[in-house]
Amino acid sequence: MGIGSVAVYTDADADSPHTLAADLALRVESYLDSDAIVAAALEGGATMVHPGYGFLSENADFARACADAGLVFIGPPAPAIEAMGDKIRAKDTVAAAGVPVLGGFTEEPGRPLNDEELLDAAAETGYPLLIKPSAGGGGKGMRAVHTAEELLTHAAAARREALAAFGDSTLLVERLVRRPRHIEVQVLADAQGNVVHLGERECSLQRRHQKVVEEAPSPLLTDAQRTTMGEAAVAAARSCGYVGAGTVEFIAETGTDGELSFSFLEMNTRLQVEHPVTEEVVALRGKRGIDLVELQVRVALGEPLPFAQQDVSWQGHAVESRIYAEDADRGFLPTGGPILALTEPAGVRVDSGIAVGGEVTSSFDPMLAKVITWGPDRAEALRRMDAALADHLLLGCVTNTAFLRRLLRHPRVVSGDLSTDLIESSPPEPAPENVPEHVYVAAALDHQLDLEGPARADRFSVPDGWRMGDPAWTPWRLRAPRHDSAVVHVRRDGAPGSYLVRLEGPASEVSSEAERPVAAHARRSPDGSRLTVTHAGRTRTYTRAHDAATAHRWLGNEGTAWVLHEEPVASALRESDAAADGTVRSPMPGTVLAVPVTVGQKVEAGSPLAVVEAMKMEHSVTSPVDGTVTNVAVRPGASVPMDAVLVTVEPFQDESAGTQGASDPATSEEIQR
Repeated sequence: MGIGSVAVYTDADADSPHTLAADLALRVESYLDSDAIVAAALEGGATMVHPGYGFLSENADFARACADAGLVFIGPPAPAIEAMGDKIRAKDTVAAAGVPVLGGFTEEPGRPLNDEELLDAAAETGYPLLIKPSAGGGGKGMRAVHTAEELLTHAAAARREALAAFGDSTLLVERLVRRPRHIEVQVLADAQGNVVHLGERECSLQRRHQKVVEEAPSPLLTDAQRTTMGEAAVAAARSCGYVGAGTVEFIAETGTDGELSFSFLEMNTRLQVEHPVTEEVVALRGKRGIDLVELQVRVALGEPLPFAQQDVSWQGHAVESRIYAEDADRGFLPTGGPILALTEPAGVRVDSGIAVGGEVTSSFDPMLAKVITWGPDRAEALRRMDAALADHLLLGCVTNTAFLRRLLRHPRVVSGDLSTDLIESSPPEPAPENVPEHVYVAAALDHQLDLEGPARADRFSVPDGWRMGDPAWTPWRLRAPRHDSAVVHVRRDGAPGSYLVRLEGPASEVSSEAERPVAAHARRSPDGSRLTVTHAGRTRTYTRAHDAATAHRWLGNEGTAWVLHEEPVASALRESDAAADGTVRSPMPGTVLAVPVTVGQKVEAGSPLAVVEAMKMEHSVTSPVDGTVTNVAVRPGASVPMDAVLVTVEPFQDESAGTQGASDPATSEEIQR
């Protein structure tokens, strides 16, 4: 559009790609500091402010601050943000406009219900219930409650998260819909009073109430249902005097009679993370593809919408997958680490905020990138997504990419039978437990050659695949434990110590995707005695073995070998270890929010010992045993790395078991085990 850009950044992301893409980048202390951001805009000579997806994007005071400074806020007017930003007020506003809403109860701002009032109101509404912060979105602070015994604990946790994320602990409690579908409608409105909808997005694939995969259009709706839901979204936008791009979210359910019903969930008064799928499928006057950000800017400049509702149609199908820094096989716990290598798929749209050399920390939301595919139909869009995710590589930080591929192959996903509880109630097949040792051994071997190669006089004599031009594949025939002899082809992949590895071997060992290279990254310890190799988000360590017998067993020849052993797994992550010694560690890097125990306190297995927050997610760490707290190693507010010791619990001694074991060695051994 020919408009210059000024970016703001914090110390935590000073080298992020957005700072390099902008014409000018200015530092701020925090993205929540509206005064600093307005000052940066004025310093940079900006005349407009686009608030992005989060932080201050739905903050009415920030919109007013921009206006007071003479800056155009690219978003709705402050009263519309206030009306829709508070879930309680939003429900009242849209209900008055005839939009269906869910039953439930609310708290008054500044006056939380006490325990008795909360229990009474919940009993009147009926279980199950869904607790959510009135002031926020994005799944933060949401808790499902199925019994009265759970209510008070979940309400306290929801208030804590709401206060930390949004500065407001007011709660809204609604009837929990069983097997709900999350469907949202994109709306656009200009200052002249024109309001249109651009169809719906299905966002039912979620974990922890946060979206994982989105698609447009929904495989559930008929044309008539699409029209009805679109009209309700337009009514909601009109009810608050909306201007700009926004999203009206609905919960849909199919009754026992097969009829579809839907209820208002909330309105996001900003651009949604999943807006690309709408851009991919919407056609204006028969031409597919629009730019919602450009339309936002034009509306903010006072221009009318360049089309009417009758000009809107839809072509094909689009899918978006969110790549998160999280370990799906460990309960979606946030992860982190340096970005050692990054390859993004070609030929599809990728919206990414990371680059090689950066680091993923617990400072921000765990979403790193979005992959978007389009196809003439849903099956083709899903097929292209699978291929794109297979080509996405990030080394140094565990991501959910492999999980996304398994999820999109789930029979219910393929058939379109979606619900927001699908991942929890019917998870996809777990990942294979082990990566073939060949991958690690090959990377280690090649890395060893890399260490020795530069010392040789003739560069062409080093058998590592080096040549003038693109790197070549180097074949290695090797033998590894529990595997027959196989040939591994290794090729350098640009970044130092980074390799692509292909496996040839017995038919039973070669998967259907064996021809697709996999990547490994190798790092040598300063003293040269250990080599750490990362592949597919998992890390293993090699130690050098000098005896010929070990070398022969591994490689089938004489000489130096690398012997494989796994990195030790933290006891907090292995129930058997944790139960054995009572040492509880942090399952993720983050900040300690609460430590509700003291030294000397007796606790039961499952009792909360600490609450750790990372990437806007709370995780309660519980005691693995019945015992006595003997050590509290952290305080609230402390930053801890993954595997840091939090609390130690000394297990109670079972005197009767010990007495019995003294006269029965077999029983003693069983108890010890």
